[in-house]
Amino acid sequence: MAEFFKKRIFNLLKRPDYQPLRVSQLADALGVTAECYSQFKTAFEQMHRAGHVLIGEGDLVTLPPTSGTMVGTFRANPKGFGFVTPLEPTAHGDLFIAPGSTGGAMTGDIVLTKVMKAPAQRRKHLAPGRQYRGKIIEILERAQNRFVGVLLKEHHRWVVIPDGSAFTEPICVQDVTAKDAAEKDKVVVEIISWPSETRPAEGVIIELLGKAGRYDTEIKSIIRQYHLPVEFSWSCVELAGKAASAFDPEELNGRTDITEKVVITIDPPDAKDFDDAISLDKNTEGSWVLGVHIADVGYFIPADSALDIEAKDRGNSVYLPGKTLPMLPEVLSNGICSLQPNRKRYVKSVYITYDNKGNVLNTGFKNSIIKSTMRLTYVQADRILKGHTKKFPPQVINLFRDMETLSRLIEKRRSENGMLTLDLPETDLVLDKARRVVDARPADNSYPHTIIEMFMVEANEAVAGFLDRRKAEIMRRIHPQPDRLAMKELAMVVRSMGLRMPKSPELADVQMLLDSVKGSDCALAVNLLVLRSLEKAQYSPLNIGHFALASADYCHFTSPIRRYADLLVHRVLQQHIQDPSHRLTRPKTDVSNQDLADIGKHITFTEQRAEDAEKQLKTLLILQMLSSRIGDELDCVVTGLAGFGVFVQSCKYGIEGLVRTEDLGPDIWKYVPKTHCVVGRRCGRVICLGQAVNCRIVSVNVPALQLNLEPAEPLTGGPNGRGRRKKAYTRKASKKKHR
Repeated sequence: MAEFFKKRIFNLLKRPDYQPLRVSQLADALGVTAECYSQFKTAFEQMHRAGHVLIGEGDLVTLPPTSGTMVGTFRANPKGFGFVTPLEPTAHGDLFIAPGSTGGAMTGDIVLTKVMKAPAQRRKHLAPGRQYRGKIIEILERAQNRFVGVLLKEHHRWVVIPDGSAFTEPICVQDVTAKDAAEKDKVVVEIISWPSETRPAEGVIIELLGKAGRYDTEIKSIIRQYHLPVEFSWSCVELAGKAASAFDPEELNGRTDITEKVVITIDPPDAKDFDDAISLDKNTEGSWVLGVHIADVGYFIPADSALDIEAKDRGNSVYLPGKTLPMLPEVLSNGICSLQPNRKRYVKSVYITYDNKGNVLNTGFKNSIIKSTMRLTYVQADRILKGHTKKFPPQVINLFRDMETLSRLIEKRRSENGMLTLDLPETDLVLDKARRVVDARPADNSYPHTIIEMFMVEANEAVAGFLDRRKAEIMRRIHPQPDRLAMKELAMVVRSMGLRMPKSPELADVQMLLDSVKGSDCALAVNLLVLRSLEKAQYSPLNIGHFALASADYCHFTSPIRRYADLLVHRVLQQHIQDPSHRLTRPKTDVSNQDLADIGKHITFTEQRAEDAEKQLKTLLILQMLSSRIGDELDCVVTGLAGFGVFVQSCKYGIEGLVRTEDLGPDIWKYVPKTHCVVGRRCGRVICLGQAVNCRIVSVNVPALQLNLEPAEPLTGGPNGRGRRKKAYTRKASKKKHR
């Protein structure tokens, strides 16, 4: 687990606002618990011995001084500049690479960079960690040599314009007829000659995906870009088929038969892999007994089998708009593992007993066989809560109303204990029969979603706590506590918006902030600021808890059909169900702590890959639709500020666009980092985070995923655009607005 703490130490020390701390203070700033301090200390000592950190006067910890060159990973920006993240910790942290100094590098390349001080006139305005810039002098290792893009003819030559921002320069191609490609086709191109300062990159088309803009073409494009697995090997299909054929639902195999119990599933309308079902009763003492019944996927997938290896490699199912790439063959994921209504299915049951305030009294675990009484969609469940109960059986209505009662008790208790609740609206795409995006609408976020979320979180926590008490090594879902500097920076930005927050906020202060802005214009921006201040959750055997859920023990258990982490936890739980006294010798198939750490890194990567792929495809499809609506107006909220422009997010479509500084209006616009706003020097207009603004679509660059906007009304004057004067934007006035 040393690598986990090394990364956190480095990330804190490279921050521009870091002030040297002692080792114990460093641990405190990172929120290291007493149980994890020895692991933190080991990681720090390894970094110190390797020269990656220094202990100076007063036992204060710093990064090593800057050297003349640095090896790191390049991250490109479509505007021509980029950053290099050092492979070894250095005092300057990420290096800024100006346009013209990138040396033809692209995102992910390992590069050798010359480190230089920024010009003297600029250094006095920069933080100590930002007083250096770099120039790439050699590309040591290319990240990839295949790209997806659109084939175009420009000035009597054929070029491929790559999708996304990893590689932004056109790639010249010669024999386009070899693959029967035509203009505006989406193709996969392999680089045969990298670009230089005098000539562009050259490549060869190796695959034709179809006409750009068509749904099927864009799906293929995303799959190729993110190297997403699609087809299963013959051995996997064969094993899955045999498992399905051998399954006899009438065989109990030592399981508790609860097929007569009222059990329901609630899922989105297009879902096919139902891996969780709910029952709820009251015992003789009048306490609630919640049953969370999860598909027993581990029964059908032996450890180290071809199916298991494939599931581990995939890491998770991938949900793209209109298409699912499952982790398991569909005969399992949509068949014998799926908790379909009126079908007997094997499950692992978690029973949690609550008092009348929603506090946990005890937990229990069993292997069971169930028969789902009914499958509800979230829309149907919401109709029941609103009194529209026609056509639903009375026992289902009563069960779901009881579920709401218990869920609200659990939600209240978890909120009082510090659970964070972010409000980040999602968007569902509306596709026509040709699978073209024609509109978008807010995703359903009715209370039944919260009911299922609360029950799943409770089951995950119950399993993690039970296995932790038994000293079991499991794959956990961890969410590190943010470092204090990140929290102070969040408070500084929030206070600049005129909102109340302590200078050194605690978890409860963050939730109070989120509650205070609900329904206001700035709610989206504040929720995004909080999200960005937090570290990402990840998979690891390290037991540091889950910060956002305010949970000391947490794992993923409730979705084994679509997440490999859950399958690993199921296998460990199975050992303890078989041997409650825990006298069994460890099976050979057990995964070691180091193996768990390696698997955790991999499935954290596959999870992020799936999220990125889904986000990019959704953004691309929306931008294709908006490219035919130039001049349309969008209701937006300011979500980011920079010297070159203002970032805004469309309230309806959920995608981000840029209003360039020159498009804000005829004035001299200046970004003021200290107050986190953009100010018009002459008009005095102030643009702040969280501000609502009506924008007009100027242009759309679909391959680069760029949406360019301008204010729908002038910001610098006129009857409808007088703007707010700088002196009028006071903290007092802003507080009144968001009260």
